[in-house]
Amino acid sequence: MSEKIKNFTIILLTGSFLVLFPLWGIIQSDQKESISERRPLAQLPEITKESVLSGKFMTDFEKYTLDQFPLRENFRTIKAFATLKLFSQKDNNHLYLENGFISKLDYPINIESIEYATNRFRFIYNNYISGKDINVYLSLIPDKNYFLASEFGYPSINYQQFFDYVTEKMDYSQYIDIVHLLEVHDYYRTDTHWRQERIVDVAKYLAEKMGTKVTGVYQKNKVPLPFYGVYYGHLALPLPADELYYLNNPEIEGGTVYDYETDTHIPIYDFQKVYGKDPYELFLSGSKSLLKINNPNAASEKELIVFRDSFASSLAPLLMEGYSTITLVDIRYISPNILKKFISFEHQDVLFLYSTSVLNNSNTLK
Repeated sequence: MSEKIKNFTIILLTGSFLVLFPLWGIIQSDQKESISERRPLAQLPEITKESVLSGKFMTDFEKYTLDQFPLRENFRTIKAFATLKLFSQKDNNHLYLENGFISKLDYPINIESIEYATNRFRFIYNNYISGKDINVYLSLIPDKNYFLASEFGYPSINYQQFFDYVTEKMDYSQYIDIVHLLEVHDYYRTDTHWRQERIVDVAKYLAEKMGTKVTGVYQKNKVPLPFYGVYYGHLALPLPADELYYLNNPEIEGGTVYDYETDTHIPIYDFQKVYGKDPYELFLSGSKSLLKINNPNAASEKELIVFRDSFASSLAPLLMEGYSTITLVDIRYISPNILKKFISFEHQDVLFLYSTSVLNNSNTLK
C-alpha cells in the first residue's frame, strides 16, 4: 500500500468516525437511566435565552452528550481496563480491585461529617430518649477498606481514631464492638454491603450484649439469579457475579412488616426486588424511612428501635427471635423532628447501627 493510499485511508476512517458517531447519537433514542451505574442519565436541556446567556445550556448539553454517547458502556469498560491494566493505575473512579473484591476509596476522615451525624443522633437522644427507661447502644460497621486498603497500599482512614471519635461524641450509649467478628469475605465482592448468611455471629453477639438471645439457627436459601452489586457497574470491568442468599426460620417466616410510607404491610424478603436494579433490596424492600417488624412468636416482649442505614436491612431479620417488635428508622429519608408522630419512646432498647461510609459522608442525614 502506497503512502498516499495509507494517508487517505486514515483520513477516511477518522472522518467517518467524526461524522457517523455524532449522527448515531442524534438518531438513537435517549436512555433514561444507566442500569449499571444505577443513576438517571442527563437529558437534552431546554434552550432558553436565560440558559444560553448564563452558560447553563452548554454545561448541561455537555453532560447530555457524555451520558448519551453511542456505545457508552463499551467505552467505559475500555477506559477501566486501560486505567487499571494497561497503565497500572491503582483505582478507577475511586474504585479499586484487590483479591477479587471491589472497594471504594473513602479518605480522609471527615470530622465535620461525623460531627454532623453525631449531632443529629444527639438531637434524637435529647428529645426522645434522655431520662427514660431506655437502654441505648451503638455499633459501627467498617467498610471493606478496613480489610483491604492498608494491606494493598491504598490510602486508608485511621479506623480506631474514627471509632473513638464517634463513641466519644455518643457517650450516652453503650458501644458494642463487632469489628473483631468481621472479615472481608463477609462482604459481597461487587457490592458495598455485608452478606446476610455470614453475619449470624454478629446478630447473636449484638443480641447478647443487648440482653436478649437469638439461637442463630436458620435455613439458608439461594436466590437463583446472579447478583451484580453497585460497585460492579461503577467499576465497569467484567467480573464474576456474587451469589445472593437469604436466611429463614419460624420467627422470620411468621413475622410481618408495616411500612409507614405506604401504610401497607410488606414482606421481609421482597423477591420482586431481585429482578430490579438493586437485588440487595430483597431485604426489607430497600430504602425505607420507617418500618416496624412484628414477631408474634418472640420469646420475650422486648422491643428494639434501630437507627440505621441499609446494612441493617439484612441484619434486622436475624434479630427478630429476640424481640417482639423491631422499629427501623432511616433518617436519610425521614426527619428526626417528626418521629414523635409515629414512635412512642418507652422502655425499648435503642441501637444506633451505622456504617463508617455513611458517617464519613453524612450529608444525606436529615
